[in-house]
Order: sequence, then structure tokens, then C-alpha cells
Amino acid sequence: MVAPARHVMGGAQGTSLERGISVVVPCYNSERTIGELARELATVLPRCAGSYELILVNDGSEDRTWQSILDLAAQYPWVRGMDLMRNYGQHNATLCGTRAARYDVTVTLDDDLQNPPAEIPKLLARIDEGCDLVYGTPGRRSHSALRNLFSWLARRAIEMAAGPSTIHSVSSFRAYRTILREAFADYRSPQLILDVLLGWSTTRVASVTVAHQARVAGRSNYGFLRLWRTLLLLWTGYTTAPLRLASWLGFVFVLFGIAVLGYVLWVYFTQGSLPGFPFLASTIAIFGGVQLFALGIMGEYLARLFDRSLDRPTYAVRHEVPQTR
Repeated sequence: MVAPARHVMGGAQGTSLERGISVVVPCYNSERTIGELARELATVLPRCAGSYELILVNDGSEDRTWQSILDLAAQYPWVRGMDLMRNYGQHNATLCGTRAARYDVTVTLDDDLQNPPAEIPKLLARIDEGCDLVYGTPGRRSHSALRNLFSWLARRAIEMAAGPSTIHSVSSFRAYRTILREAFADYRSPQLILDVLLGWSTTRVASVTVAHQARVAGRSNYGFLRLWRTLLLLWTGYTTAPLRLASWLGFVFVLFGIAVLGYVLWVYFTQGSLPGFPFLASTIAIFGGVQLFALGIMGEYLARLFDRSLDRPTYAVRHEVPQTR
């Protein structure tokens, strides 16, 4: 049974030495980076809080990441490790660490050192000012233009799902009051976007500009196919906007069909002949395409309902290494 975190709502949390911080890092094939990450956190965290922990969640890695976590837990008494049964995804692994957090504030960051731990105090400063959720937004992202475009689309979709006035400048580098997890304590679905759940929990959201470094090793696990699947999940798993789009498309093309009928009647009565086969075929193709598009959207929603009905777990933990201090 995890001990409950100490919660402070409203204004500032007091001095940094009165604060407890849980840092959650989802890990996937990161044996070459998490050692350096832990060393940097060992320098930063003592200046930010009197109590702290690092929760490394191994998300079904295929390399020696779990062994590296065990070594770090033996080296640092404030490091905890959680080994998931298989790869569940970054957001699921982060939720697992969030539910295991012991302290007042939870900080999440990636395992690739693109989010410098030295920037954590910037996020905590806004928490002390009364915010519940703070994002670290890179001034300039170290990604390709196409990857940045997909990321921008994902952030806009999250804003749509959580509310435009609630979530801005989403990133995986965040700090939030651990009490926010109570709002989605009973959430159970493998299809998960953590930022939407956090956006449902509070409206006290802010962002700060942070540095964004190049990857130290390896390459991103988020390819374009995975980013596209994430976009589909955001659009069809948390909003009804695509259904409304299909309705509007249907309405627009009904008007188009009426206009085509009027054109055909006008040609018939003025010229005595009807338009040829190419015009008719193109019209049928347009209407058929719109119908298939609408059916595809409804199919995505039915797939989400099917996934929910299976009641699959969000994650399952194989091993856990508790904090020794």
C-alpha cells in the first residue's frame, strides 16, 4: 500500500526544504541514458526539496534497462524501480509512476536527457505560486520539421479534448500536485493520454520556457505511424469533434447535391440534354467518398467502445524495487 502524498492546495507550498518531490521517468531501451539522468538529478533534487525520490518505470524494454535500474537503486537510496509486464506505452508507464508517487509534487520527464533536470526549479517555482500543473515548453525543439508538425497537431488535439482555456503548450516535461491523480484514480483503459486526464483535474495550468537538448543516445521511439495513432486516439477517444465534422460534411454535401440537381434540371430545360457520364461519375465518387469518411469516423468510435468493453488493465507490474530511504 503506497503511503498517501502530503497535499497542499491553493497558495505557495512553503520553502523548498519543506517540499517533497517525486520524479517519474518512463524508460524504454534507455540503459545508456538513465545513469547520467540519475547523476544530474542527484545534483538538482537536494536543492529543490527536503524529501525526494526517483521512480524509474521500465516499460517493457528490450535491452538491459531493468538491470540498470536495479544498479541505480542499489547506488542511490532514493531511487525506486518498477518493471512492467510488457510495453504499455509512455503515458501508461507515467501513470503507473504517478500512482506510486509518495510526495506532494510529481515531476515527469523523458529518459533521453532532452529535458535537462536543471530546469526543474523553473516548474516548481510556478507550482509555489499556486499552479496545480506546469509544463516545461521548449523554446526550440530539436526535431525535424515534420515531427514538429505532428507534435503541434497532437498538442492542439489535447487542448481540444481538455478545453482550450485549460491546457496550453503540452509536453512530457511537467510538474503537478500529486493530488490531481485522485480525479482519475478509477480510470482503467489501455487507451490513455495522461495530459487529457490532468486537464480534466484542474484549471490552474501554466507553462514555462525551458531548454531542449539533442538526444544523448539512440533515437526517438515515436515514429510518424505512432504519432498518427496518437492523433487518432486524441480525436476519437476524448472528443466528439470528428463526429460533428462528419455531420457538417454531410450537411454541406446535401446542399451540394441540391445544387447539382438544380444544375441538371436547368440544363435539361434549357438545352434538352443531360450532362455526360464523367460529370455523373465524379458526383457519385464525391458522395461515396464522404460516406466512407463518415463511416470510418464512426468505426473509430466503435473501436474505442470495444476497447473499453474489454476492460483491459492500463498496466501490470512484474517487479518493484522499493525506496530504501
